[in-house]
Amino acid sequence: MAFPMNKPQPYVHKVQYYETDKMSITHHSNYVRWMEEARVDFLSKIGWDFDKLEETGIASPVVSIEVHYKGTTTFPEEVTIEVKILSCKGVRLTIGYEMKNKEGKIVCDARSEHCFLNTDGRPVRLEKDCPEFYETLVSLIEE
Repeated sequence: MAFPMNKPQPYVHKVQYYETDKMSITHHSNYVRWMEEARVDFLSKIGWDFDKLEETGIASPVVSIEVHYKGTTTFPEEVTIEVKILSCKGVRLTIGYEMKNKEGKIVCDARSEHCFLNTDGRPVRLEKDCPEFYETLVSLIEE
């Protein structure tokens, strides 16, 4: 049985000028990019950066995303993105993202679902094929 890992610190993104529209508001498409930045950062902080996954022969493509916009952000605001493992079952991983402005107000709530594939493009069952990564993810699931 895995022992829970310490939860990594949230990822902080500074809104760039080019990410805003004519009204100086962050364009909605950028929040999806920030999800990926935060996910890559999160995996690195838990000891499973993309280089390590690729060395293990595992790819983790996105199969779906869900994004709920709750507020706006503008340049040069900082957005704190908390990443949560919501579930890890079979070949599927669901990750949650809570994005907050400096006042702590949620500006975006999102989730992404991923599958795991080997170098041949076949599904990978983490629990069997990469148990160390599986145990790490499971130890971080938030109820």
